[in-house]
Amino acid sequence: HETVDGYRRYFTQIVGFFVVEDHILHVTQGLVTRAYTDELWNMALSKIIAVLRAHSSYCTDPDLVLELKNLIVIFADTLQGYGFPVNRLFDLLFEIRDQYNETLLKKWAGVFRDIFEEDNYSPIPIVNEEEYKTVISKFPFQDPDLEKQSFPKKLPMSQSVPHIYIQVKEFIYASLKFSESLHRSSTEIDDMLRKSTNLLLTRTLSSCLLNLIKKPHIGLTEVCKNLTKSFYFSHCKQTFKK
Repeated sequence: HETVDGYRRYFTQIVGFFVVEDHILHVTQGLVTRAYTDELWNMALSKIIAVLRAHSSYCTDPDLVLELKNLIVIFADTLQGYGFPVNRLFDLLFEIRDQYNETLLKKWAGVFRDIFEEDNYSPIPIVNEEEYKTVISKFPFQDPDLEKQSFPKKLPMSQSVPHIYIQVKEFIYASLKFSESLHRSSTEIDDMLRKSTNLLLTRTLSSCLLNLIKKPHIGLTEVCKNLTKSFYFSHCKQTFKK
């Protein structure tokens, strides 16, 4: 089982070796050459990439994958400072990014299932203005007709709708963490986020909703209509804009 400390020791040993080689190159006359250190680095880099690709493919913990990514970035930036080319490491990070997103999707599938299991599938009761503002602050629902109604009143959705909305935003934040320090343009990062979020909505959330429909809950048809209508058409659009 891989650990952050294990990866850290692995990278530290490699950095130490090549820092020493670079020092020897610059303080001695002819003991080693730049061609020699470059060849040595290219050989080592191929093995490093193979090891990291294999190990990351078996990792199912998104937090560990994120820690590994951060260590690779530090490792790459450090060796780049000594003149070693590291573009292949950042290309590898793009591969690991896909693995990271897959682990996130699996994690959020469980989050969505728990939200649906705990829902009572009843409209959200609002007793006073304070409660209304609390809900709206977390889930920007707008209904002019509802706002005109006096308290107490009910929102035309169950608790799962704002909870799902919040969790989609949390997923986006988690996905964005991997994009930090990858030396990519904002356009590329936006494309990455759009792709991962689309997968979350069209694959993970849709699958949870389909499984929910199959369960014999009372009034489930109406609940699913509210979920689909409220979440997909009104509030997912706002999530993408933020």
